[in-house]
Amino acid sequence: MDRVATLSRERLTTSLRGISLRQVRLVSGVVLFAYLVSHFLNHALGNISLEALAGGVYLHTAFWQFLPVTILFYTACLVHTGLGIWALYERRQFRWKAIEPLQLALGLSIPMLIIAHIIGVRLGQTLYGHEKLYPQVLFLYWIWAPWRIPMMLAVMTIAWVHGCIGLYLWLRMRSFYKRAAPFLLAAAVLVPTLSMLGFYQSGRMVIDNDSAEWRAETQSQRLIGTRAEAQTLDRITDYFLFGYFGLIGVALLARGARAINERRRGMINLSYGNGRTVRVPRGLSVLEASLRNNVPHASVCGGRARCSTCRIRIIGDHGDLPEPSQREAFVLGRVGTPDPSIRLACQLRPDSDISFFQLFLPHTMSADGHESNPTRIGQERYLVSLFVDMRGSTKLAEKRLPFDTVFIVNRFLGAVSQAVIESGGRPNQFVGDGMLALFGLACSRQEACRQVLRAAALIAVNVDELNKFLEHDLREPIRFGIGINGGEVIVGDIGYRDHMVFTALGDPVNVAARLQDMTKVLSCEVVISDEVRATAGLAEDALPAQEVEIRGRNEPMIVRAVADARMLPALVNEEQSAAA
Repeated sequence: MDRVATLSRERLTTSLRGISLRQVRLVSGVVLFAYLVSHFLNHALGNISLEALAGGVYLHTAFWQFLPVTILFYTACLVHTGLGIWALYERRQFRWKAIEPLQLALGLSIPMLIIAHIIGVRLGQTLYGHEKLYPQVLFLYWIWAPWRIPMMLAVMTIAWVHGCIGLYLWLRMRSFYKRAAPFLLAAAVLVPTLSMLGFYQSGRMVIDNDSAEWRAETQSQRLIGTRAEAQTLDRITDYFLFGYFGLIGVALLARGARAINERRRGMINLSYGNGRTVRVPRGLSVLEASLRNNVPHASVCGGRARCSTCRIRIIGDHGDLPEPSQREAFVLGRVGTPDPSIRLACQLRPDSDISFFQLFLPHTMSADGHESNPTRIGQERYLVSLFVDMRGSTKLAEKRLPFDTVFIVNRFLGAVSQAVIESGGRPNQFVGDGMLALFGLACSRQEACRQVLRAAALIAVNVDELNKFLEHDLREPIRFGIGINGGEVIVGDIGYRDHMVFTALGDPVNVAARLQDMTKVLSCEVVISDEVRATAGLAEDALPAQEVEIRGRNEPMIVRAVADARMLPALVNEEQSAAA
């Protein structure tokens, strides 16, 4: 029990260490985008009637003015705005993609465009009890000050584009993005279009309804306030704008001061291990130095510490380097890199001369390159790995001609591949007489785990048929071992130039190979990680459990040994029948 609690605390600590400003910016941005979608959908009701607008705004305000939601919303506003100003100061290079400086510029312009609207409506309600709903706001825009209409349409467009860019940068590396992209694009076009049409249609309705009686009912001082109150709100708006511009000015001045300070602190040499050396100010990250000096450097995520493709290995002494940040340590820990000489180029800011070489080829994964299929560049996702190995192939080759041995090994790999494909998996790597297969590239986790169990059983059936076919040529039947494990891995193209292959990298794949080796010790055909058993939906007592030590891992893991792989489909079908 104490061990379980310790492991839970360690996992929680690891997760918290992985939280960065980017995650905070993302969460706050999602909250604000949810508010924007709600507001735009409310606008779209103007295509129906003013009554529909009134009903929609009632639901909109009832939700967003609920105290916990209000606190969350305004906290997100302040945090997101503050992080935008911090990004203006912190970001040294904007050469990864033009979309990034565009997103920052749009984001920084939003507060100055909407502050008057927020103070006039929300603060006016809080201070003076104003009730500025659609009739009051639309009268202001369409009758009293029509020059504000282009500004309103501009801020709607800017806010929407800024949010969509943020969602794109967040979701583009996700496994479902390619399938969801057409629907997301349709929503990205239709929602603001319908919102702006609703704004126009409701404005025309207000103009048509304008009369002395209507103004007396909807534009009274009780609802919109007095001129003195309006002047007070205008002054508050000016103060906020001055303060906001002041913060931006401070950020720009701080950037200049930092550049001057870095120059005064001196320059350092970065040697790339291929004969090229660049001289840069202290304080730049290695990736920023590469971009500043037009040195190709791999970085799929654009320097956000979301991937490890910018990794470098320090040549020589690395004891004087700054300690890894929490985010860098988290990422390196995720990819299982205990070597202190390996660092993330986007996070390492050396104070002295260093020499290093890049671990990923920049021409295949450049920081400013574009790839239409993110899976080919590199993507983190859940997959189930099946590693199968033919037993006794070395002994098999001792008394046979090389071509005969190759023939038998190819027939074995063909039988295994056929079983994998028929079960919904994908043969991936062939290593001698062994093979790695991947499941879950196009299905859910549970289905992938069930597919891999069926594949293991079908491999046994196909190998039996192969043994019958070759019984006159084999002194003893072909035997095999299978290791199965699931988890988050990195999938993408690995290799050099014309020798690129699509594969999966990560600890779950290595564990699958270790479990395959363990079938020899446990005298069984298949060893399955307990995680795959649970995800497939098999009962706790369906297979015997063992706690084993895995080479390369600090903690033991629970596995399930299967003496006869042919029994697995019955277990899967039994659980599916019970669930139905």
